[in-house]
Amino acid sequence: MQDMPKSTVEQIRERFDNDVERFSNLETGQSAAMDSPLCLELIAKGAAATTPKAKSVLDIGCGAGNYTVRLLQELQGLDCTLLDLSQPMLDRAKQRVSAATTGRVRTVQADIRQADLPAGSFDIIMAAAVLHHLRTDEEWRAAINRLYELLRPGGSVWIFDMTDHAGNAVRDMMWKRYGDYLAGLKDEAYRDSVFAYVEKEDTPKPLVYQLELLRQAGFDRIDVLHKNGPFASFGAIKM
Repeated sequence: MQDMPKSTVEQIRERFDNDVERFSNLETGQSAAMDSPLCLELIAKGAAATTPKAKSVLDIGCGAGNYTVRLLQELQGLDCTLLDLSQPMLDRAKQRVSAATTGRVRTVQADIRQADLPAGSFDIIMAAAVLHHLRTDEEWRAAINRLYELLRPGGSVWIFDMTDHAGNAVRDMMWKRYGDYLAGLKDEAYRDSVFAYVEKEDTPKPLVYQLELLRQAGFDRIDVLHKNGPFASFGAIKM
C-alpha cells in the first residue's frame, strides 16, 4: 500500500458520527474486526476475573457501548464513564449502558489525550479499536502512560485492537488472512473498502510493541487473551 496523508481526528469523528448502528450489536461486535464477539466476551470476563471488586469503569472510544454493556453482565452496578469523539455514539452508549447498570453513567466527548479526568479514578479501563488511531511513538507512549495514571492501584486495563507486525512476510500473511475474512464476510468490494479506510485512518503497532509499552509504563501481569490475524486482545494490572 502507498503512503498517503492519514485522517485527522475531526475526520475520524465525522465517520463514526454516521456509523452508530454498526457498533450497537453485542452478537456481531464490530464485524469488520476478526473474532470481535469472542474478544468482547474475553475482555469482559478477563476484567471481571482480574478486578472482581471493581466499582468503576472507563470505556475509551466506547462507540455505542458494547464493551461496557457486556462487562455489566459480569460486574453489576458499576459507575461507568464513557469517552468517545462522537456525540451520536455517546448518546447511544449512554442509553444502552444506563439501562444495564444502577451505577452512575457519565459521558465525555473528548480525545483521551486531552480529556479532563482525575488520576487514579478507575478500577477498570477498556480501549477497544481506538489506540490504532495514534500516530507517533510519542503519542503511543503518552497514551499508555495515561492509562496507567488513570487507574487505581489494583486496577486493570483491557485492549482489543488491530495490530501490525514487525516482519514484512508475516505482515503480508496476516493481511491476506484478514482480506480473506472480509471477502468471506461480504465480498471483495467490501474487503477493498475496508482496506482503503484502514490505509487512510489507521496506524497500528505490533502487539509486542504495545506489550512493552505497558511494561515500561509500570503495568504488571500482562496477558494476551487472543490473537487472530492482525487483531489481538490483551490486558494488564496496575499493582
